[in-house]
Amino acid sequence: MERYDVIIIGGGPAGYNAAERAAHAKMKTLLIEERALGGVCLNEGCIPTKTLLYSAKIYDYSKHGADYGVKFNGASIDHNFVVTRKNKVVNTLVTGIAGTMKRAGVTVVNASAQIAGKTSEGFVVKTADMEFVGAQLLICTGSEAVVPPITGLRESVASGFAKTNREILDMREIPKKLAVIGGGVIGLEMASYFNSVGSDVTVIEMMPKIAGYTDAEISKILQKNYEKRGVKFMLNTKVTAVQNNCVEYEADGKAGKVDCDCVLVSVGRRARTAGIGLESIGVLCERGAIVTDEYGRTSVPGVWAAGDVNGKSMLAHTAYREGEVCVNNMNGGHDRIDYRSIPSVIYTNPEVASVGETEDSAKAAGLDVICEKLTLRYSGRYIAENEGGDGIVKIVVGRKHKNILGVHMIGNYSSEIIYGAAMMVAREMRVNDMKKIVFPHPSVCEVIREGIFMID
Repeated sequence: MERYDVIIIGGGPAGYNAAERAAHAKMKTLLIEERALGGVCLNEGCIPTKTLLYSAKIYDYSKHGADYGVKFNGASIDHNFVVTRKNKVVNTLVTGIAGTMKRAGVTVVNASAQIAGKTSEGFVVKTADMEFVGAQLLICTGSEAVVPPITGLRESVASGFAKTNREILDMREIPKKLAVIGGGVIGLEMASYFNSVGSDVTVIEMMPKIAGYTDAEISKILQKNYEKRGVKFMLNTKVTAVQNNCVEYEADGKAGKVDCDCVLVSVGRRARTAGIGLESIGVLCERGAIVTDEYGRTSVPGVWAAGDVNGKSMLAHTAYREGEVCVNNMNGGHDRIDYRSIPSVIYTNPEVASVGETEDSAKAAGLDVICEKLTLRYSGRYIAENEGGDGIVKIVVGRKHKNILGVHMIGNYSSEIIYGAAMMVAREMRVNDMKKIVFPHPSVCEVIREGIFMID
């Protein structure tokens, strides 16, 4: 039975990044992954969707080139080629992670892992034909798509009529009519792509707004942009059944149906904790997710958890940081993760990006805030590159100390700008601090500076 300083179960963003950090810290490291390195993000999430969305963005530019004096004749999109290119991108990155693990000296085992208990030497982890023991254990088993108990839905997933994010990314044909159950990030990004490439898309959402916790005003702007492109939204609508090439629903006490050729189920994700042996060592779970503190510790000393499996913030970049925090603390550090300053992005066209408190969440928390809103049309670059654009930025500031609590944007480049706003929130920077920072001109990000100067 081979011994390791740390055994990491799960090779997604939390797991492979933590493995590299642990190896660099001179820890003998074992990484066990049952599928492909990179996890959901790389293989069936972040990277594949962004690859598709970039192709759609180029195609959209071609369709609207005349707005900028550029005329295209007969532009088209080859969805099959886009999917093939997506697979090439994924394979390249998976291979790159494998190379990184090898260079760092991480032992990688491709197998399903089972925690088998604890001995005086550490935690025992088994695969089908091997057994290991680790002084420390880091669980990074990620999450899986939720398939709710809607009549006919599981059968539709089994038949291929309904798909989760995993299956739809490998679909080689463009459906004429696509129904999307769920108006969150995954649903919206896929709705954006398939609308661009020619599908008649209907998004069905139980809540009164799309995009989850996104600022309400920005959510409305995003929905308006989608509707201009032909995407239909049915809010405050409950799906009751999926069958016979349609989705049945109830809204305002009335029943109806949406005819479609394909259904995307995107109502959320849940932590993958079942069947990995957590009960053998007594790790505490709540609502299916492993309970962790801000240091990544579980209820069992020496056992840590990072990434989607803890159910806190199901984002790849959160997982990266959580894995680092766990490794740092394994080595005697006192590192912690600040969940207040984690940015989030919806990679649609236009992009949405946010960090920290919204005006509504701040008020719900009892915070006295100022919210400054500014159109992105204050930026010369934004006007030059976005004909008819309606993007905005909202800055949420504590009234007493003038500390920046949140920044929320909709418009191109938002995903590349938001990290700076995350730094402002993480460092608890004040308005007067930011007034001394020089922003490049012309750029879209300088609208944040303009907004800050409007705050007294």
